[in-house]
Amino acid sequence: MEYEFRRNTLTGTVLASFSMDHEALGFWFAEELGEDTDKYVEICQIIAQLQSSRLPQWRWVGKALSLELDGEQARVFANELENGEEVEFEESMSLYDGESEAFCGLEDFYDALVKWREFLDETR
Repeated sequence: MEYEFRRNTLTGTVLASFSMDHEALGFWFAEELGEDTDKYVEICQIIAQLQSSRLPQWRWVGKALSLELDGEQARVFANELENGEEVEFEESMSLYDGESEAFCGLEDFYDALVKWREFLDETR
């Protein structure tokens, strides 16, 4: 999983771009987590509890995207995916889920989380 973090020098907004099939992670980092230090600290503490098996799983519902963590993986998904409605398409058509849902290993997610915080600290 590859990613890149940038800050718009004119507006100060932060952007996160993740490799194909992980785009939802980029939206989550930039739009849901942003520069919220308290949420960052909370998620790091949750990850430590998950890794030591003191917590089986955890979910944070954001404005547009939610984060689910368990002892092995992280899942970011659009809240609208939880409504359970299934749309049927013709055989030759389908939806691209890369911007709506992404999975990665918990350790990879944690590494990206730490790099995000380092990026924010360096670009303030």
